[in-house]
Amino acid sequence: MSISPADADALAHSRRLQALIREQIAQAGGAIPFSRFMELALYAPGLGYYSAGAAKFGAAGDFVTAPELGSLFAECIAEALAPVLRAIGEDARFVEIGGGSGRFAEYAIKQLMLLDAMPASYAILEPSADLRQRQREHLQRRLTPPVFDRVRWLDRPIEERWSGVLFANEVIDALPTPRFVLRDGEVFEEHVGIDAGGGFARVDWPADALLAAAVRHVERQLDAPFADGYRSELLPQLPYWLQAVIGGMDAGALLFVDYGHPRCEYYQPQRGDGTLRAFHRHRLVDDVYANLGLQDLTASVDFTALAEAGTGAGFEFSGYCSQASFLLGNGLDRVLAAHEARAVDEAARYALRQQVKTLTLPGAMGERFQAMGFARDVGFGHAFLAGDLSYRL
Repeated sequence: MSISPADADALAHSRRLQALIREQIAQAGGAIPFSRFMELALYAPGLGYYSAGAAKFGAAGDFVTAPELGSLFAECIAEALAPVLRAIGEDARFVEIGGGSGRFAEYAIKQLMLLDAMPASYAILEPSADLRQRQREHLQRRLTPPVFDRVRWLDRPIEERWSGVLFANEVIDALPTPRFVLRDGEVFEEHVGIDAGGGFARVDWPADALLAAAVRHVERQLDAPFADGYRSELLPQLPYWLQAVIGGMDAGALLFVDYGHPRCEYYQPQRGDGTLRAFHRHRLVDDVYANLGLQDLTASVDFTALAEAGTGAGFEFSGYCSQASFLLGNGLDRVLAAHEARAVDEAARYALRQQVKTLTLPGAMGERFQAMGFARDVGFGHAFLAGDLSYRL
């Protein structure tokens, strides 16, 4: 099935974003770091992919996230986090980073209420004004007024002291990432410039000290140095981003679900051009410069780097496992049985079982996505009792 061409309005929107990026390239002297290009492509106000008005999630968008499949994913996340919220008490807060369509918040809040673990507030840290409005409208329709009144949106991380849980699903993969390449044993950083025909082109410039040191840190943990020409992604800013989104957090748990690999698998020799890719209308797009503002850009997560960032921020490592193991270890069978008991017919039960297959089968989301958790002054190890993968980090 071919992808139908974008309409005139979408193409005009893309041209405006391209013009903005060209202007930035000119101001920078001929090239900008790829991370800056990715930041503009995804988050430029009013023009970037996540900042503009087109649908992103579900059948009408460009990709499907776990909460868009139904409620089972969010309910299992709530099951895992409920003991933490109850242990913290009535002042506990729940912070979700990047609220998507708002469906995760809806399902999680309803399950937390059933578990007698509803926090004092449910906050969504959402940089996109468009997505924020969509989330607000969705939750106003789906939650009763007293419950909706506990939901708020954050412009920035919570700076005052707070305790609770922080959750992010498919967020780290969308952080603007630097790209590096090895040339004659030296580290270069990928930039984006303009070619002779006026299109965007890859340009490699010597890396700064931060990126070069981060690449050498990774090399020391691998069996051999990177070969000349090896190109990939690396997020030396991840520890700073994590500490920023935690804000003034005292006690609680951090939970991240995303797709990626432990470091030794991420930087395999055969993955010599990294993991960067684009998605447009549920199709993988090879050209990351195409459809600017109309397609998602993403790179896999180095879960070893995430483990380093979490412990470096002063949290204890709680566990690491596949999404399938995490969901099964946090009540998926029980949650599914409750839904099947309430299902109106066999078609509804079949849809539930298909949801489970997508969430857990290795060829779907079950192994490609992983969960990692951290905790401070609370227990969170209970959430990672099934399928421990920490030995691979």
